[in-house]
Amino acid sequence: MDYQDIITIEPGKRSGKPCIRGMRITVYDILEYLAGGMTETEILKDFSELTAQDIKACLAFAADYNPTFT
Repeated sequence: MDYQDIITIEPGKRSGKPCIRGMRITVYDILEYLAGGMTETEILKDFSELTAQDIKACLAFAADYNPTFT
């Protein structure tokens, strides 16, 4: 999935964490909700500004994320 147009990183927003479409909802927030047991349907109900595509973009971003450990 190409998430380049969905996941944005802005230095002045949420300390530069990856966010969804310039909103203040971070990829980490969505992953935490999913890890905590919330379903996609529950997240979309709680955050009406999000789409199913946004959640898929978060998962794709997380799958591609490869931090360098030193």
